[in-house]
Amino acid sequence: MKKIVFLTGTRADYGKLKSLMMKIDQDPAFELNLFITGMHMHSRYGSTWREIEKDGFRQVYHFINQNHSTPMDLTLSNTISGLSNYVSEIKPDLIVVHGDRLEALAGAIVGAFNNILVAHIEGGEVSGTIDESIRHAITKFAHLHFVSNEESKRRIMQLGEKSEHIYVIGSPDIDIMYSETLPSLEKVKQRYEIPFSTYSIVMYHPVTTQVDLLPKHVEEFKKALLQSGHNYVVIYPNNDKGSELIINAYQELEDHPRFIIYPSIRFEYFLTLLKHAQYIIGNSSAGIREAGIYGTPTIDVGNRQTGRYISDQDFMIQHVGEEQKKILEAIASVPPHGVIKQSNLFGNGDSSERFMKILQSNAIWNTHIQKTFLDLI
Repeated sequence: MKKIVFLTGTRADYGKLKSLMMKIDQDPAFELNLFITGMHMHSRYGSTWREIEKDGFRQVYHFINQNHSTPMDLTLSNTISGLSNYVSEIKPDLIVVHGDRLEALAGAIVGAFNNILVAHIEGGEVSGTIDESIRHAITKFAHLHFVSNEESKRRIMQLGEKSEHIYVIGSPDIDIMYSETLPSLEKVKQRYEIPFSTYSIVMYHPVTTQVDLLPKHVEEFKKALLQSGHNYVVIYPNNDKGSELIINAYQELEDHPRFIIYPSIRFEYFLTLLKHAQYIIGNSSAGIREAGIYGTPTIDVGNRQTGRYISDQDFMIQHVGEEQKKILEAIASVPPHGVIKQSNLFGNGDSSERFMKILQSNAIWNTHIQKTFLDLI
């Protein structure tokens, strides 16, 4: 039996990893273990570790790696320390991490330093802020790469990784997006007491490389939302530096009849909300990736997602600067929901099946721990 550890630190990466974990958990050839840390452990962000345990996973370990004011470098150090002690006890055969968060970087470092295979989900993508540097650093520590498309594969090869260790499986959260078991909109509205007949979603995160500009940007963003006259379901930002400023701005809207604010929303329930929203506004990757699957228009504000657009995306993304006037112009020109659908640029909803076929083969378990750089010719 192969012992596999999945590391999750945010509601976003859990949504990406969930379909893969469910498949692992159903296969008697594997033992699934979860290392839960980061935002999941914060009551401010909804204590989302509870949602993970509701999903029925058994081998779950909780680790608090930060408080609300711990800087990113110390959080990384804390996560490395906690995960290192954990893997020394359970001795896994594989550590699986996702994306570009510091918790994933900690997982890749611990695996590499302890001669444990590391699998990286959705490497090779680009975005703004420090996240892109983290993502590419994880790629260099990881031994196996499970990417969303051929473009990401080419980027990873540019980083000197061997093509035989790169597997195109699509984006795993699309498996859940295409599921017929998502809750109805009526059920979601009832659970979260959402009173609006029509609404849009707000997800706005701090840009860690522009924290000095954040007070001005948040104020412009907030004013535009207020002046728009639309109803909004607002979800807290991630816990990067600067999140306090955004949360404080949201708290000023708590008694406003057109705003309803949540620290977090369960992933499947969020997908239903996104599917039926007039549009999503802010700077979340959900507006670049998931929104298009449902034909939900996106207003992408600022430069956090710079470089993440794909030239042949066939759904509407409006990119605007963080100025009240520009944001309002974009809101006024949002197309009707569902007019344009995204193609299968990020998979067909069978990522978990592709992932399992690879894990069930003998080849990957014979992957050399000692990596070598492959020069491009």
